[in-house]
Amino acid sequence: MISRRTLLLGAGALAAASRLDLARAHEMSHAQERTLAASLAQGWLATGQVEGGFAPLALDRAFEADPLALSPTRLHAIEPAAHGPLAVAVGRRPGKVALVLDRAAGTEVARFAPGGDRVFSGHGRFTPDGTGFLTVEIDPASDQGTLALRSIAGRFDIVAEWPTRGPGPHDMLHMGDSLIIANGGVEPGTPAAVGCEETGANLALLGPDGSARAVFAPGGDLASLSLRHLARDGAGAVIAAQEISLVPSSKPLLFAIDETRGLAAYEAPDEAWMGLRGYIGSVALDASGRIAAAASPRGGRVAFWERTGRYLGFVPFPDGCGLAPTAEAGRFLATSGYGEVILIAVEAREPRILARHTGGPRFDNHVSRIA
Repeated sequence: MISRRTLLLGAGALAAASRLDLARAHEMSHAQERTLAASLAQGWLATGQVEGGFAPLALDRAFEADPLALSPTRLHAIEPAAHGPLAVAVGRRPGKVALVLDRAAGTEVARFAPGGDRVFSGHGRFTPDGTGFLTVEIDPASDQGTLALRSIAGRFDIVAEWPTRGPGPHDMLHMGDSLIIANGGVEPGTPAAVGCEETGANLALLGPDGSARAVFAPGGDLASLSLRHLARDGAGAVIAAQEISLVPSSKPLLFAIDETRGLAAYEAPDEAWMGLRGYIGSVALDASGRIAAAASPRGGRVAFWERTGRYLGFVPFPDGCGLAPTAEAGRFLATSGYGEVILIAVEAREPRILARHTGGPRFDNHVSRIA
């Protein structure tokens, strides 16, 4: 007999689930299943601090957050698969664990560790064909980065590795047949950053075989920037940076990525850059691809640009960092470390807050929309 759970998962998802040993998943009531099935099909995924530890979270369209599993250590970003029910929440600081989730069932089905003595950077991506998962990992002794390819069918074991072509990798994404890696270099706010004037950061474009197609490093007075977070759509990608000293400055912190020319800075008045206080914690593009948004928890704001680079303004949002588009053009969802969720609209080139939900968990830095 075909059960309701079977219909939720689908045949392909059931095959993946069986490989990942769903026996570890906790039992849920039918009411819980219905709630999670709705929110996990149309909502967002985040991570945060909850009673008893840390958790991957499902956010529904009413912005209510439901924990999906429990981790003893911090989880940073969560990546949903484009096809099938899986999602992976990757740890950071200490970065020793990643949790694999079945979104349809709302359960944890596996967890895995970084390779060797390395630590996770907090980010990972599914491969375009859906058979693998990529993580960027850091050797704490040398700060050099490794890109690890993991087999989903092989319980997320590492099947290949390549150098990230730079120190301190943090985020990555696919653009065409290239993989873009944000090698952050010396991390701002750490002991190594004290008195340091250059991070050694770069943007590396790798081919399918791991070869370096191009490496772009910010020069001049931008050499103090740590390249951190990425967002893309069919038209291209953007990258956000942090100032190594975390001291407010008028240096640009948001750039468009050109595969042949490197980084092109977005425009904003000096006071707008100063207001970000040297720190962008996440970046997103709206559903239309015409609006870019950047969240600064240190600056207590979410700032907006037209994709052409023109600055549009900001909305205040204390300790706000998680940022993701909605299905509607010009709208974004943002989360904060104070347990708030807001819905933002950019209309007639003016950003404003449409809705606010309070009383949630302490959200970590990132939130992802389930497309």
